[in-house]
Amino acid sequence: MIDPIPTAGTPARLDSLLADTSRTFALTIPLLPEPTRCEVTVAYLLFRVADTLEDATEWSASRKRAELARLGETLRDDARSVEAERLAARWTAMPPCAHAGYRELLAALPEVLSALEQLGRPAQAAIRAHLGRTIDRMAGFVGQDTDRGPWLADLADLQRYCYAVAGIVGEMLTELFLIGRPKLERVAPELRSGAPAFGEALQLVNILKDAAADASEGRSFLPPAVAREEVFGLARADLDAAGRYCRTLARAGGPRGLLEFTALPVLLARATLDRVERDGAGTKLSRLEVVAIATRLREALDRDRYDDLWTERRETR
Repeated sequence: MIDPIPTAGTPARLDSLLADTSRTFALTIPLLPEPTRCEVTVAYLLFRVADTLEDATEWSASRKRAELARLGETLRDDARSVEAERLAARWTAMPPCAHAGYRELLAALPEVLSALEQLGRPAQAAIRAHLGRTIDRMAGFVGQDTDRGPWLADLADLQRYCYAVAGIVGEMLTELFLIGRPKLERVAPELRSGAPAFGEALQLVNILKDAAADASEGRSFLPPAVAREEVFGLARADLDAAGRYCRTLARAGGPRGLLEFTALPVLLARATLDRVERDGAGTKLSRLEVVAIATRLREALDRDRYDDLWTERRETR
């Protein structure tokens, strides 16, 4: 089990699991101040467990629904450590996917739930409530699974799916940001109203970027009757809303770590969307381009030119 979480930092074991299961979040979560960093790390890992069950390529739809239900039941009862051990053993014996990092995370479920139970009560409550909502909605989409993934008929279906798997994450992150930060209370309504679009934006960019890879695996998250230009347009509108969310945080005096954590994935998504629209699905930013965007963000904060980031529309080349 993970040792009691110190106030000084996030346990190395959680950081290791994060690095093995994420690219963008492994870059951005360490930017957060403690204890928010530890809270968001635990939350990310638990949401990744749910995502792995929903995306399980080796399981039937009925198996995915059953395992999501078991995860939801275990999450709602903070005393069910034995059940967590059983779930981890089940998932290890018959893994849902081939990804080594995801499989290690599933085996570590008891450790991650132990870390959750050591967080402050407000953070625990926010993570449990929002993850429970995501699991319930994921199960609904799994119930619509075809051999090509969840059946999404139109743009409204796509938005409902993005809300289930990402918009709720934005809402949860907002609640974690508000804990212990009275300065943010005056903009809390704005942050809460903008949170779903923030999550939806990042999810839409990922769907557009990964469309070719998904197709090679025999699945699609893009409604066949919706023009690709409409999805790009929705993603751009959501990214603009995400930019407003970031500026709201800055205007209210949010700590620098929160500004970096929220801004970097939005800036990366904006540049990625430009690249995918120009060169097609499957293209992505180079490591040097990612470093350049992160450097530009740090310099803007150093020079008190944060607002300039949201008026520039250039693509990093």
